[in-house]
This record gives sequence, C-alpha cells and structure tokens, in this order.
Amino acid sequence: MKSIYQYVILLVVVGLTSSAQAQRPVLTDEEQITEIVTKEVNDVFMSEDFAKKKNKKYADVKGTMVIDIGVVQNGKVSSFFKVDSEIKNIDFINFMSDYILNHKFQFKLQKQQRYKIRYTITF
Repeated sequence: MKSIYQYVILLVVVGLTSSAQAQRPVLTDEEQITEIVTKEVNDVFMSEDFAKKKNKKYADVKGTMVIDIGVVQNGKVSSFFKVDSEIKNIDFINFMSDYILNHKFQFKLQKQQRYKIRYTITF
C-alpha cells in the first residue's frame, strides 16, 4: 500500500513540475525580447546538433550573415530573411532558414504582437 501512495505522490509532483515548466513568460519590452532572441539564436547555432548537421554537408562554408528573424505571439519564428551575406551557398542559407524556422522561443508575446530582430552571425 505504501508503494502505491509513493507512486501517486510522485506522479502529482512530476505533473506539477511539468506544468510549471510549460509556462512561458509573456514579454513586452522590445530590448528584452531582442536580448533573449539573440541569446537563444546564439545557443541554437552553437549547439552540438547544429554543428553536426552543418559540418556534415557544409563544412567548408565560412563567412558572415546578417538576417532578420520575425517572432510572433506564441514564440514561433515567423520569418527568416537574409539581409546581407558573404556566404553565397544557397543550399546552406536554406538549411539555416529551415533550422531557425523550426525553433520555438522560450517566451510568448502579447496578442497580435510581432517583432523583427536583426541578427549577425559569423561561421
């Protein structure tokens, strides 16, 4: 009987922890949003997963890119636009675009809010 009780308590604790972690803050300050987007995108491009995929097909790609990243209410990336680039490999640019477009940020925006953040990265 005691093990069933412990199991139920464990499930309750895990459920509460999961729902608390699922809550993403709603941001309104443009500077804070820009800072967090920049940090998260840096983390994405410095991640082991991204490095493996990039090095598998695009190991020779080097240079700097300036991109605009659009973020919408639910924290999803709505747009990826290459503003300027030393990198001319279209396949790599498409790879980067797809990779970022699949990212979901760890925050939400107020209803009907959209932000565009300019980001520069060097490979």
